[in-house]
Amino acid sequence: RALFAEYAAELADPEQRKLYEEEVAALERERGVEVRFVHPEAGYVLRTSQAGSRRCYLNVCSNPQVGAPQARPEPGGHRWALPYSLAPGREELGRGGRRRLVYDVVFHPAALRLAARSARFRRLLSDTALEAVERHCAVQLDRANATVLRGTKYKGVPQAPVIRTPLPGGPPPPPDDDSPLPPF
Repeated sequence: RALFAEYAAELADPEQRKLYEEEVAALERERGVEVRFVHPEAGYVLRTSQAGSRRCYLNVCSNPQVGAPQARPEPGGHRWALPYSLAPGREELGRGGRRRLVYDVVFHPAALRLAARSARFRRLLSDTALEAVERHCAVQLDRANATVLRGTKYKGVPQAPVIRTPLPGGPPPPPDDDSPLPPF
């Protein structure tokens, strides 16, 4: 128990987490890949269901490393480009031991600021988040009953997904398949 408690304390320590991220970035740089950790900052939460039965939550978050929203004028309005980062869904325990699915959809902070000022833009951001999860995670969400949870900014324990970008002129990945790191 003492070893487990020590391990849990080490994981929660911000200095240890920073050291871990630096080590992972250095290992990936050797493989010819730039790594950036995207730490989601709480925004708002959408509650919906998956496949009509499983409750799930979409954390609509922000991080400045994600591209900023861009508007292009068109007849009758604007067409918005909303870049996002999507982490794989995770299962977490909720109240009463019930399992729930949680997805983090990360936008630029400017997108969340626009959503705070305009209900129409918030609906656009929410629809984009729902569509992103459906498309990339191959699930069916209940869009008709998706609601914003008032007073809740984030569900679950925040996790930092990774954005990998090949470095120009970097070494090609080694041909052996015994690497402990996942392919990029």
